[in-house]
Amino acid sequence: MKNFLILLRYKVPIEVVEEHTPAHRAYLKTLYASGDLMFSGPFVPRTAGVLWARAEERARVDAFIAQDPFFLNGVADYEVNEFTVTMHAGSLDAAFPA
Repeated sequence: MKNFLILLRYKVPIEVVEEHTPAHRAYLKTLYASGDLMFSGPFVPRTAGVLWARAEERARVDAFIAQDPFFLNGVADYEVNEFTVTMHAGSLDAAFPA
């Protein structure tokens, strides 16, 4: 399983972001249920957000981004970065089996 850190940079005023946030978060819940997402959340201050996704291939990540209400409504730009976990806290052993 590959790991992807996804940065969402808002490209509209925060009022527009907030208008689309309920639909965005509802969509993210479906990605948690399918096992695609590990965590998500906004930056402080709220100028962007971050997602950690796990997938066999980058194409899966691109496909679920294409269905995100933030993407569909032009709220954010997405930067997808694949990364390799080389170390982790013991409390994450279940996420990174040996």
